[in-house]
This record gives sequence, C-alpha cells and structure tokens, in this order.
Amino acid sequence: MKWKHKNREYLLPVGKRTIIMGILNTSPDSFSGDGVKTVPEALKRAEKLIEDGADIIDVGGQSTRPGSLPVSVDEQIKRTAPVIQEIVKKFDVPVSIDTYQSEVARVALNEGACIVNDISGLRFDKKMAQLIGECGVAVVLMHIKGTPYDMQKGEIFYEDVIEEIKKYLSESIEIAKKHGIKDEHIIVDPGIGFGKKVEHNLQIIKRLREIKEMGYPVLLGPSRKSFIGAILELPPAQRVEGTLGACAIGIYNGADILRVHDVKEAKRVAKIVDAILRS
Repeated sequence: MKWKHKNREYLLPVGKRTIIMGILNTSPDSFSGDGVKTVPEALKRAEKLIEDGADIIDVGGQSTRPGSLPVSVDEQIKRTAPVIQEIVKKFDVPVSIDTYQSEVARVALNEGACIVNDISGLRFDKKMAQLIGECGVAVVLMHIKGTPYDMQKGEIFYEDVIEEIKKYLSESIEIAKKHGIKDEHIIVDPGIGFGKKVEHNLQIIKRLREIKEMGYPVLLGPSRKSFIGAILELPPAQRVEGTLGACAIGIYNGADILRVHDVKEAKRVAKIVDAILRS
C-alpha cells in the first residue's frame, strides 16, 4: 500500500508481512485505561510504540467503548491535533486519525495524518467520504451495528454475521468509490466488538477469509476486547495473552493489519505466524 500526503511518501508492505497499528488514545475514558493526557505523554507513548515495532500510529480523541457518549468536535481536535503535529514532526511513521467526524479528520490530515480510521464506514458523517477522496489518503472502513452508545444494548441478532458485515462493507466501499477514493487506499475492518456478542466475534475471526475474499486489506482489532474478557474472566489489562491468541488466528485467516495496544507482543507473534505461513 503506497500513497503520498503532505510531501511524504509512505509504503507499507501489505500482503508481504503483517502490519502493526499501535493504539494511542488521548481520551481519558478509554476502556483499556491507557489514555494519555498531555502532548509530551503522547509523544513518549508514540516513541514506545514505534520502538516496539508499530508500523502505524492510530490517534483517537474519543472513546468508542460500549455505552460511550460523543465528545465535541472541538474537544477531539484539542486532544488530537497537537499530538499528530508533533508525531509527524518527530517520527517518520504514518499516522492514522481514529474518528467518524469529518471536521476532526480535516484538521488531523492538515497536521499530517494520512489515514482516516472511520468506525462507521463513512455512514455517520456524510462529508467524510468527499474529504478523504479530495485528500487522496487511505481509509479504514469498519462495520458497526448501531452507535457506540447503544451498540451493545438489547438483543444483538444476525441471520449470518459475516454476510451482514460483507453487505455493509460493500456499501461503504461503493460510497468511497463514488467520492473518488481509490481501491488501493481502502482497508476493511469487520468491527470486532462493535455491535457483536461473544459468539459473533469468534465467528468473525474464524471466518475472516470470507472478508478477505472481498479483495481489500483486512484490519483486525481484537485488542483487550470484552469477548476476551468474557472467555478468560479477566479485566482489560490482563487480556494480553487472549489478544495474542486472537491475533495469531486472525493472521492465519487473512488479517493484514492488527490494531493493538500491546505492540511488542503482537509484533513477535506476527513474526512467527508470518514465518510459518510464508515459509
């Protein structure tokens, strides 16, 4: 995957090895408890992620944990823009902005971010697709059922979870293409934990090849998620091994990019699985 933005050219060897996206939360209410509050703290976190092997830094200013309420655009920009500016200035690594709001994305892209990670798959903000198309950057299109506030409330039902995800993502891809987003700039994400029960998340990882058959790089984000906690009966900080197990099976079944908190550990697992698969 190759693209240019802000006079920088990025080349990620998608398909040749597993790409690691390191999570950098600037929201104080992150479910994983790893949110940073200041720019120096964020830079220190980014440096550690890169040292541990992150290929991409994903910066978010709003928690999308189940039950979370929206944060204002101004507050998200206040949290993320200075961090992105400094990361781009100090490190030669692609930065992703984790947002579904076009105004947050616009400022982030102006500061040097080159990927938009949109949990809504371009659905929540009708201006997002046009912005990404005009800027010529990459986009992660994720599946979600509901909104972060209500996605895990009430009965969660799918006739066939994979088929419904594929239909949703196909529609998001069409939206992207209509607004000039190139095929080579599209990444798909089945949305582990976003409007899914434990059995749905397990099915996604087990049947990930069906998502891979859509013909786009697949991002998988199982990191410290509640389905791991439900199986292991452990809080987020103690779900590293469970995350790594999900990551290993995910790579085996076609994941190209892993979005994780624990970069060093995920990188090591990815190297082993890649070596076995590509030997």
